[in-house]
Amino acid sequence: MAQFTRLTSRVVPLLANDVDTDQIIPARFLKITDKQGLGDSLFADWRYNPDGTQRHDFVLNKPEHRGAGILLAGHNFGCGSSREHAPWALTGFGFRAVIGTSFADIFASNALKNGLLPIRVTEAEHEELVNLTTATPDAVITVDLADQALILPDGRVIRFPIDGFSKRCLLNGVDELGYLLGFAEDIEAFEHSRK
Repeated sequence: MAQFTRLTSRVVPLLANDVDTDQIIPARFLKITDKQGLGDSLFADWRYNPDGTQRHDFVLNKPEHRGAGILLAGHNFGCGSSREHAPWALTGFGFRAVIGTSFADIFASNALKNGLLPIRVTEAEHEELVNLTTATPDAVITVDLADQALILPDGRVIRFPIDGFSKRCLLNGVDELGYLLGFAEDIEAFEHSRK
């Protein structure tokens, strides 16, 4: 898993509410077990016309949003089925953080285990971010995971919660198994001491 410490990026506003995992990555793309190229299928039914051409009015297809690493979501993002492919597709597209007022629990858990940081903000903070991205589409914000802070262009800081274990894993770029493997020497020493 890629390490996450600090990210400075433009923000893509995708403000639809109740975006479920089938919208994030349609079921027909779930046959794969390899993450490679899955970002191309992110929001496939919204991004592409039936003939495979891009829908130019869809936010991810707009030139000003290409390369952005932060997604500003609506409310209840990632609801629906518990497919791990959803954070795979988001990170495959290039997102490292998703900001919203609420996330489905399973989506948030899958995101954290796959290097995607779900950032919960209050309704008022969310509205401020919506206004910022609407008024200044090329605005850049910084996500500082160590300080659990969003730093806005004017220097204002918005704090966000994250559990300690997930924070530690992201900062060190390890998943749960990688975390456990970090204790391999201690485990081996313990096993030797028992002989």
